[in-house]
Amino acid sequence: MNIQELTQFLSNKITEQYWQPLATYLKENLALKNSFTKFLLNPEGIILYLGKTHLAIEYLGDSQGTLDSCNFSIQLIDYSGSNEELIDSIIGFKYDDSSQQNFRMPLPPFTEDLILPTNRGMDKLIELKWNFAAQNGIIGLNTSGMTTTKGYFHRIVNALFFDDSLQGLKTRHIKWLDFLPLNLDESNPEHDQIQLNLGHLISLIEHDAHYDYPLPEKADYKYNKLPQINRFIELIGDHSISETDITQFLEKPENNFILTMGFFGRKIYPQLIFEWQSVSVANIIPDFMIEKPNGYSDIVEFKLPFLKGATIVGKSNRETFSAEINSYISQTRKYQTYFEDPNNRNWSNITYGIQVHYPKRILVVGRRTDFKTDEWREILHDYRDIEIMTFDDLIDGVVAQFYM
Repeated sequence: MNIQELTQFLSNKITEQYWQPLATYLKENLALKNSFTKFLLNPEGIILYLGKTHLAIEYLGDSQGTLDSCNFSIQLIDYSGSNEELIDSIIGFKYDDSSQQNFRMPLPPFTEDLILPTNRGMDKLIELKWNFAAQNGIIGLNTSGMTTTKGYFHRIVNALFFDDSLQGLKTRHIKWLDFLPLNLDESNPEHDQIQLNLGHLISLIEHDAHYDYPLPEKADYKYNKLPQINRFIELIGDHSISETDITQFLEKPENNFILTMGFFGRKIYPQLIFEWQSVSVANIIPDFMIEKPNGYSDIVEFKLPFLKGATIVGKSNRETFSAEINSYISQTRKYQTYFEDPNNRNWSNITYGIQVHYPKRILVVGRRTDFKTDEWREILHDYRDIEIMTFDDLIDGVVAQFYM
């Protein structure tokens, strides 16, 4: 059974045992439709993660959306051959900086409003002066991460994970993640045998229909920004959009907060024209310059949220970015070259009143499902002063602050 067949097989089983009965229960209890967590039946997408002892189901989308349609994609990512903890592979962070290296917290059966930074992530949050006192949730400190228990069901709802790297703060927002216990028998050289336990999930159908998904307090002024986030999500979900549509949306005053909150900036400069002072070549026009609290600006370039093909190409141990991704990186290299010239930097300061020196080049492109965590981050280490961020990463980073 290949990966497509396995995806279809697992999807059919979950539909038969959980999604369809859940939909039937809602039809019989119409009063629940307003409060129901919509992405359980009408998600933007679903990702299945196959591990050694569990199959994890992650729901993507808006909990307060609609139930008008149920057309969504399901992707399967196989981590069964990895020696990493399944939850670490899903999050994309390695909790390897704790003083308690040999102890990982057992994941409870149900976890809501979890905040679990790595030690690096915690230091970064403190540096950025995030308000933890205002957070209603469980905060894990100085941990080596969490682990699933073989044979047990686990659920994570509205969890925030933070890490820090050379590229800055990394945020992962998991809205809903179920871990279903499974037995994976790899003893047969010709095929693997999977036994999936859906009993725990089936028993939660009525509970899930009545469950109220946690949202920020409406009294919080940031709550009023959620509709703009929804409009942004709708925009990037439209395959007919252009890069200009995205930048024009973000340039609007009511949407500027997406950039200032997403990149921790205090001011944004859209579509500035920079003239070369030492050579006669075409001007550069970055999408946005983001002025940071230290007074210096970084460069943010937006590409489309959907890609033409795979982001990683090449044989094993020789992986590299695709020609499409490399072309985007090459474009930002012109920006780097521009600001290496002190004459250009001086002209920029005089003309626009901005300071730029060794700017970070941030490329926003694609969705989280376009990049495999265990490959593209390693490749990115070969590039200087460049960060690749998906649209999901950007949205997660902004929404996470609504809960702080």
